[in-house]
Amino acid sequence: MNLTVIGTGYVGLVSGTCFAEMGNKVTCIDIDAAKIEKLKNGVIPIYEPGLEPMVKSNVDRKTLLFSTELKANLNKCDVAFIAVGTPMGEDGSADLKYVLQVAKEIGEHMSHPLIVVDKSTVPVGTADKVRDAIQQQLDKRNVEIDFDVVSNPEFLKEGDAISDFMKPDRVVIGTDNPNAEEKMKSLYAPFFRSNIGRLICMDIRSAEMTKYVANAMLATKISFMNEVANICELVGADVNKVRIGIGSDSRIGYSFIYPGSGYGGSCFPKDVKALKKTAQENGYKANLIGAVEDVNDKQKLVIAQKVIKRFGKNLEGKTFALWGLSFKPGTDDMREAPAIYICKELIKKGAKIQAYDPKAMDEAKHFYLKDLEGMSYFDSKYETLKDADAMILLTEWKEFRSPDFEELKQQLKQPIIFDGRNQYDDSLMEQLGFEYFQIGKK
Repeated sequence: MNLTVIGTGYVGLVSGTCFAEMGNKVTCIDIDAAKIEKLKNGVIPIYEPGLEPMVKSNVDRKTLLFSTELKANLNKCDVAFIAVGTPMGEDGSADLKYVLQVAKEIGEHMSHPLIVVDKSTVPVGTADKVRDAIQQQLDKRNVEIDFDVVSNPEFLKEGDAISDFMKPDRVVIGTDNPNAEEKMKSLYAPFFRSNIGRLICMDIRSAEMTKYVANAMLATKISFMNEVANICELVGADVNKVRIGIGSDSRIGYSFIYPGSGYGGSCFPKDVKALKKTAQENGYKANLIGAVEDVNDKQKLVIAQKVIKRFGKNLEGKTFALWGLSFKPGTDDMREAPAIYICKELIKKGAKIQAYDPKAMDEAKHFYLKDLEGMSYFDSKYETLKDADAMILLTEWKEFRSPDFEELKQQLKQPIIFDGRNQYDDSLMEQLGFEYFQIGKK
């Protein structure tokens, strides 16, 4: 098929590239001319394992193109995906201005029957707004063109997005039109050669709701386990053992029940807020979802509180080595990352931070922790340790899993580790002579 993907952010670029990999001809559109020029030259604006070589190979095969021209490409495609950002508004709702602007432009330029797909994460009822925006422009032009609006939410994990797209555990398609459903099934069929049953079709509003509910459910598991971790500390239990005990129950499972410093990223924080706002707009107070958010906000400072408890409220003259800035491994994304809150809190108390992250340091330097006095950045994890009073681990990158603990002891002023991901074995840390602080254990 000929596809147009509007928006070259995380979702648009990954989706367009994977569709091209399956033999479709895909043109990715963006209004940012400099970004498009970089993509044409193989410069990828985000870090996602496996994405860069796939982009380059499909550009070479001419199955993946990049352009700023919507009109020319819209008129030769079968399906147009809207994959622009839906940033969080001041009231917590999803801001649809970019989605609706694209819908307006589609209505201004479309010249033949088209399937328009909402790929962006959008609240219930967005497909109706997109349809109205397109139809208004067609009416202004006094033309009649058949088109369908389909909801096709993404379920991509940052750091594993290529695998998620190429081997999806499910694809959700929301449409009221049997012809559009068959077209979408045909598009996704190559991804489901062994299990077509995971291609799930439903009405549009249910599809829109599914994305938010999925993320809110996962966020709930995280916040629930962090709440349990905090109780474990108070009563003298070990949350690591509790996790094993409950995860063995097949109804619960081990996914998303690792205690830590809270969830971050582009999806969970924004989608939980948006779902809570949707409930509020419809006259319902979502107490559980609100609690998930509250627990997570507090959890982001738990490690900072442990540091302050150990070293005192005045951290003047103290330096801490920070391992990990991104909200999780496999990405350079720092949106709502615990590291932002912890660095600011410790520096406010007078501390200095020596940080290292394999991928996210540019994001920290130039945006999320820009101009934050007391921050310095190093090229390796061991360089951060020199003259530091303790090490703080916040992101479970693979290179942090089995460090040289003797090197840590030699470089640190004192052998102290604050582990925000419960990555190390506490009995081993004790044997090695470390003062070791975890989440959910005294």
